[in-house]
Amino acid sequence: MGLPITQVDAFADRPFAGNPAAVCILPKPCDAEWMQSVAREMNLSETAFLVKREHGYDLRWFTPTVEVDLCGHATLASAHVLWEESHLKPGDPACFHTRSGVLTARKKGTWIEMDFPATPAKPDSISCEDMEAALGTNVRYVGRTRFDYLIEVESEDAVRSLRPELTKIGRWQVRGLIVTSRASSTACDYVSRFFAPAAGVDEDPVTGSAHCCLGPFWKERLGRDNLIGFQASARGGFVHTRCEDDRVFISGQAITVMRGELV
Repeated sequence: MGLPITQVDAFADRPFAGNPAAVCILPKPCDAEWMQSVAREMNLSETAFLVKREHGYDLRWFTPTVEVDLCGHATLASAHVLWEESHLKPGDPACFHTRSGVLTARKKGTWIEMDFPATPAKPDSISCEDMEAALGTNVRYVGRTRFDYLIEVESEDAVRSLRPELTKIGRWQVRGLIVTSRASSTACDYVSRFFAPAAGVDEDPVTGSAHCCLGPFWKERLGRDNLIGFQASARGGFVHTRCEDDRVFISGQAITVMRGELV
């Protein structure tokens, strides 16, 4: 009997949209080298590994090249699998012990709401000229979070048409680059894209953890909360955010697309 592994499209209400993540529930802890090898084999932006413990699950996330400290879409996928495969009852919260503290998720109808730490951006000393050279577009704001650079550009069209210099971005000492603008349509409040070549992911389709920054940023910019973001990658996905003190509640949908076994 092999070790079950499930592939889930997170921040999606249909297959082949949103951000795919693999979820593997382990019977006992495994060494990091093995988990990294599995993540490299899966070749998705994240593979999540869970181990049952008292009061929840230990949760770790791996890209094809590195272990990361915080991942939204693979946490969403993990919670989805726990409920779908009856490891948890629908009314029970999912509780994850991670490098970023204890994270929880709750079912809200067809949506899943996750309680994450806010990672607000602060102005950074890197010049707008350097950012503009890497992105090929005008920059309004440059900030830095615990993990990433946050860049505000002039329009949704500028976000969608970006063709950044990934080699240059990969040399910066950050996990990735969040690029955002106010939305031009009424379907959402803001749009974004996320590039993380240093973590082995040139462009992440939908990045839940980026919204730990985007939620507070756009709450301040727009003067209201309970916002809808759209990550405008080729696959795309909607992310809902609401902020409370130093926490951001991030909501999305998820759908299973594949089940298999590691032999």
